[in-house]
Amino acid sequence: MARIPLVNPDTVPDELKPLVEQIKRERGGRMLNLYKLLMNSPAIASGWLHMGTAVRMESSLRGDMRELAICRVAQISGADYEWQAHAPIAVKEGVSQAQIDDLANWSTSTVFTDMQRAVLAYAEQITREFDADDATFAAVRTHFNDQEIMELTATIGFYNMVSRTLRSLRVDHEGH
Repeated sequence: MARIPLVNPDTVPDELKPLVEQIKRERGGRMLNLYKLLMNSPAIASGWLHMGTAVRMESSLRGDMRELAICRVAQISGADYEWQAHAPIAVKEGVSQAQIDDLANWSTSTVFTDMQRAVLAYAEQITREFDADDATFAAVRTHFNDQEIMELTATIGFYNMVSRTLRSLRVDHEGH
């Protein structure tokens, strides 16, 4: 059970209804538990929505690379909500089920490409150590341009924030 209440989007004051509608519009017509939580602070909810939309829907980073990074962050962080939300998205974006199944063992697995390994090492180091060493960054540099590196780094950072917020406030994924 969440440590603070999830806001019912049907009972928000009139001045917050446009934000609720924007969230629904940008998130597939529904209000996820994450956003029900965030509506406890409309300013945070609004900023979060804008950043999340930029990271997930407006960046030039390939969807499979983005979702691999998000899933690895979720795994490391123990954020089941994020895992349940993003593992299916990763498959839709081209990550194989075998890769999802072996993600925790990516460093020894044979099912990942060099590009995927670079993304996973980068996501893992930033999540665990808040920085990446020069060798890991050099591997990322061989596969991505400056814009993509910025977007990958922002994706990893954003989903660390998502995971930490969901875990510390104990928010469950919809239907669980």
